[in-house]
Amino acid sequence: MGNTNFNTLPVYQKSLALRDLSNAVARYFSHDPEVFPQERSAGLRKIIADALITDASLIPSAIENVYQTNSNSGKLKNATFIHIITRNILSYCNGLEKDGVKEKEYINLLRREIRTFRKSFKQWRKAIIASNGDD
Repeated sequence: MGNTNFNTLPVYQKSLALRDLSNAVARYFSHDPEVFPQERSAGLRKIIADALITDASLIPSAIENVYQTNSNSGKLKNATFIHIITRNILSYCNGLEKDGVKEKEYINLLRREIRTFRKSFKQWRKAIIASNGDD
């Protein structure tokens, strides 16, 4: 597993797509003055948007960390971390929706991207667990 070029892995490519879409959605909801009818919502949406950008950017790094560590427990911790982050991103989608975001198509697009990433992630995680004793 240590010799794999993670840049070409489908899970890594999908993590970059998820990161990029998360950034675009977050920037739209945090900077568009038309989206913020009230100051209170603007503050909450900015907090959610910032968390979305931060968390989505952590996924590619965590995948890289799996290939840069020789520790089996470190690999599994990074995989668990990625799983938690994707759950967080889904929670941010729910938070934006509950805060009254009208542009639900952007949120649904992000949810679809998360589902796509998760399918690839589950296959990749199984391979990590299977190779756990091979290192």
